[in-house]
Amino acid sequence: MFWVDGKSQQTVEISDRSFQYGDGCFTTMLVLNGKIVNFNDHQHRVDDCLKALKIHPLNWLEATAWLSNAIQSKSIQNETKFGLKLHVSRGAGGRGYSPLNVSKPMVTISTFDYPSHYHNWHHDGVQLGLCQQALGLNPLLAGHKHNNRLEQILMKDEMDQAQEVDGVVLDISGHVIETTMANLFWRIKDKIYTPQLSQSGVAGVMRKRVLMALDSTEQFVKIGDYHLDQLLQADEVFMTNSILGIAPITRVRNTHFNIGPVTRSLQGQLNS
Repeated sequence: MFWVDGKSQQTVEISDRSFQYGDGCFTTMLVLNGKIVNFNDHQHRVDDCLKALKIHPLNWLEATAWLSNAIQSKSIQNETKFGLKLHVSRGAGGRGYSPLNVSKPMVTISTFDYPSHYHNWHHDGVQLGLCQQALGLNPLLAGHKHNNRLEQILMKDEMDQAQEVDGVVLDISGHVIETTMANLFWRIKDKIYTPQLSQSGVAGVMRKRVLMALDSTEQFVKIGDYHLDQLLQADEVFMTNSILGIAPITRVRNTHFNIGPVTRSLQGQLNS
């Protein structure tokens, strides 16, 4: 299903700036039994990205009504767990890159089935490759889920060609950042590590929830710049995103990991 500004349709204007330039942002949400999981966090991430892009704030009263209609339409098909994507474009118009004389922001909403293989990933873990292509440094947009995801597309294609389901992604400085689709955490002895995302990468909603959960138990977390050899020394590794939740990683390239107690504990707390 596909909605534009609350109306069911299958097309957008050719002058839409997200189509032309990737000018906008999005968030992908999990719906469980008719309710969006961690909805407030998704609202905040959209608001933060729109502010960074200097796009007019979203009318959440209006957008929430549209989201409810989309959820109801999918739920009629007896779907109790599925994905929901909220996409915001700056709008249509403007000359070249200039955002002057652009129409109001356009909101697109779509739904999709919950990936059935995620259940196996939760239980058995995920095996990852390593991307040879590297993320550039972009402090203006780092952390945000803006609509231009060309780097992730190239890296996912690299993993597809290598017959890997996903891969660890480094930046051009050699720092571990994420996978092509998820954030990364790992444990070495009694310390948890995760990359800082001030120069590249996406700061996911589930990453935020994991950091909050670890803080509530006074688990020591170090957020910083780490190279691949530091990740490969881990006692356990896991990945997070809003649809997947938390899944253990059992291999990165040729290094294998056991599924650890921190991963299983967080799964019990946060997986839907």
